[in-house]
Amino acid sequence: MTSKPPRLLVIAGSDSSGGAGIQADLKTAQAFGVYAQTAVTAITVQDTNGVAEVYPLPAKLVRAQIETALGDIGADAIKIGMLGNGEIAQAVADVLEGSSIPLVLDTVLLSSSGAPLLDEAGIAILKNRLMRRAALVTPNLPEAEALTGVYPRSEHRLRNAAMVFKLLGVEHVLFKGGHGDGEVLRDVLWSGGEFLPFDAARQDTPHTHGTGCTLATAIACGLAQHVPLPEAVERAHTYVQGAIRTAPGLGQGNGPLNHKP
Repeated sequence: MTSKPPRLLVIAGSDSSGGAGIQADLKTAQAFGVYAQTAVTAITVQDTNGVAEVYPLPAKLVRAQIETALGDIGADAIKIGMLGNGEIAQAVADVLEGSSIPLVLDTVLLSSSGAPLLDEAGIAILKNRLMRRAALVTPNLPEAEALTGVYPRSEHRLRNAAMVFKLLGVEHVLFKGGHGDGEVLRDVLWSGGEFLPFDAARQDTPHTHGTGCTLATAIACGLAQHVPLPEAVERAHTYVQGAIRTAPGLGQGNGPLNHKP
């Protein structure tokens, strides 16, 4: 009899192009040898050029998916991506209330093309309930600004943003630097009051669709496998860089990664 694999529950939206969202999460979990279940929050119509339409699912259906997954197979870690609206965010926060399962929260506020993916009510629930519940929050630089009022473009501003997160009850944040300037991009893990940088040379490619989803899920896979947080982040960072470097070059716009680099 083979040993049971680590288990991950992904709560996120569906990307019809297959590059981000639930589809990217499943590919990533497969690459790390983790069994993934899903609770779909919304269906999107999109391609590599952008998001055309978003259809949030009923909040009670999202809650039922989570309850069913946790009630049968269970989970060693949870990853939350796109929530879509306040009703869904509220349902997710309610059903996970009191849970001790490690949670990686990817604060999906906008698509890569700039389409809004969470309303103001959802952002409030994110800040007041879900972020303080998370083992790790993974905002990119614009999302960090939206959540803290500080754009962390410098070391001083990064520390200020971290302090605002701390006031919001968050102890572990990965600031994703993909929107930064320069030839070297830096992700910074703030954990236990310490700042740990992860640098990577900027890759000259448009094929970066789904990097945030992939990174957060790769970290959640590490937590499901009981890998310490800094090592899980380092492993995920290396994985994403390889996935970008070997991207298949599909589509006319912001194409998908190679999830088996």
